[in-house]
Amino acid sequence: MTDPQDRVGLSLEGVALRFGGVTALADVTLDVRSGELLALIGPNGAGKTSILNCISGLYRPQSGTITFTDAVGTAHALHRLPPHRIARLGIARTFQNIELFKHMTVLDNLMLGRHVHMKGGVLGGGVFWGRQRAVEIEHRVAVERVIDFMNLESIRRATVGSLPYGRQKLVELARALCLQPEILLLDEPMAGMNSEEKESMARFILDTHEEWGVTPFMIDHDMDVVMDLADRVVVLDFGRVLADGSPSEVRDDPRVVEAYLGVDPETSRVGT
Repeated sequence: MTDPQDRVGLSLEGVALRFGGVTALADVTLDVRSGELLALIGPNGAGKTSILNCISGLYRPQSGTITFTDAVGTAHALHRLPPHRIARLGIARTFQNIELFKHMTVLDNLMLGRHVHMKGGVLGGGVFWGRQRAVEIEHRVAVERVIDFMNLESIRRATVGSLPYGRQKLVELARALCLQPEILLLDEPMAGMNSEEKESMARFILDTHEEWGVTPFMIDHDMDVVMDLADRVVVLDFGRVLADGSPSEVRDDPRVVEAYLGVDPETSRVGT
């Protein structure tokens, strides 16, 4: 695996998120280092997806800061930006529940993944000629590269809604890659997949990380996958960071075992 670099690409400091009287995140502080593969784990309801939603701009935290430092060293306050500007900076994501346009083809969905990089406005988009045509061809080249990388050639013209669930998951990953991200937020990419589909997804995540230089920040409940893929693991419990370390350190941390398995109140031992 790629050794993590020293540069912090993404930093959350004291992030708090509340919905009425419910606290989803409480004083969350963590860093995503450029070049590492980071996994975020925790019991159901721990606030994992809420963190991704705050980073991508879908939620606005009540307090704390989220800072993205790009490849040239410019810092951007993500907690103050709308989702489309965050995407344009180079932060892409997939969703726990597939968010594709199922009535459109695979190719059309992937072209939509390029929309934040496209220029020309409504008038230019309606006149497919000259400069606008050159722009379309340029973005099509980027999409074709992703299609080749993800082995999607055979289904490029297929309507997304007609594809098996596992293929739709791959298409959603491909669409995120079409944005050419520096940081890739993956919300349970293995959820609902069989073992063969999980192996395929894991391979593409690793290849994206190692060959394309993308920094994945992944949520998943499959501990075998997390421990095999991740350079570092952060554990969230009740909206707070419980542990942060290497896969082996986290796996052997008694606080993590307790959070996942619970404690028998009569024996004060970790339950089974």
